[in-house]
Amino acid sequence: MLSRLSEWFWNERLWFPGGLGWADLEDRDGVTYSKTSDLWVTLPIALAFLIIRQIFERTVAIRMASALGVKEKVRVRVEHNPTLESFFRISNKNPQQSEIESLGKKTGYSETQIHRWFRRRRNQERPNKLKKFKEASWRFTFYLLAFIAGLAALIDKPWFYEMKEMWTGFPMLELLPSQYWYYMIELGFYMSLLFSVASDIKRKDFKEQIVHHVATILLISFSWCVNYIRAGTLIMLVHDASDYLLESAKMFNYAGWRKACNYIFIVFAVVFMITRLVIFPFWILHCTWVYPVTVYPPFFGYYFFNGLLFVLQCLHIFWAILILRMAVKFLPGNNIVEDERSDREETDSEEDEREQEGRKAPMKNGPVQNGHSPLNNNHHRKNE
Repeated sequence: MLSRLSEWFWNERLWFPGGLGWADLEDRDGVTYSKTSDLWVTLPIALAFLIIRQIFERTVAIRMASALGVKEKVRVRVEHNPTLESFFRISNKNPQQSEIESLGKKTGYSETQIHRWFRRRRNQERPNKLKKFKEASWRFTFYLLAFIAGLAALIDKPWFYEMKEMWTGFPMLELLPSQYWYYMIELGFYMSLLFSVASDIKRKDFKEQIVHHVATILLISFSWCVNYIRAGTLIMLVHDASDYLLESAKMFNYAGWRKACNYIFIVFAVVFMITRLVIFPFWILHCTWVYPVTVYPPFFGYYFFNGLLFVLQCLHIFWAILILRMAVKFLPGNNIVEDERSDREETDSEEDEREQEGRKAPMKNGPVQNGHSPLNNNHHRKNE
């Protein structure tokens, strides 16, 4: 059963144009081609990245945070209460008004005390600023080095300037050492991101990030197996071109360097729009979707490869919308850019202001009970 499935999966008619196949990718006359077996190397590379990241975050990232003046706000820890803790873990982290009243009867706490307890308890589970900085600094370091290395590997290649050259001689495209390591390191890094997703900071686009990582891993792996390496290296370079700018903007934001963060974010937004919404769809995607059919008749691998590229393009549009939402913060009266995907920490002052507003407008919120106006279940914080 498995042998038949493997035979069907690796059928040459699926992955190559008519008349071409795996035999064309066998090494000969000193020329080396990409091989599926090479991808096993990415597993130890991914493991190495996980180890290096832990060392980096405990040493280099800590020193960078100290140099930039990252200051961690001291959080007020909640008083241990078994009833509230059990409800928080099992039932709901944002209790409804009726649930608050019930918990008040069980614990003897006032509604204000219960709201404050849950607010501070939620804050305890949010990642602190230093953790965010360490994660951003790790990604910044990799993306910057990867972009520089990728640019150095492609700057003298003809397909870097004339993208149709990526198909010249396909599929017999010689594998260069620079391409080999660029592929293995990029693939290993994205696999490490997928492995660490459970411990990384979860943002609004958590599901989209998972889809992105999986699509990227499939895209890199597939392009390697069928020797689309020239197209693959261009795609990786386009993505690395803006990622390090976003991570550096986050770093300065966590450090409180507002102007530096805003200026870097402007540059990031421009580079992102140019690379992801212009170069990627109108140059690269055009050259993988339109041009190949003038050379070879369409085949399954052609549709599969471009299907993954279209998935990435949909994610680019989704993130472009988030970027535009953040760009609105540059309007007069806004002087800070925050990651739209992150949770903002709740503060006691915010709750106190809400309570004061409630006391000033008792008719709007109903009668006063025990010196406090009934809260109208408006304690869900907006994520930013």
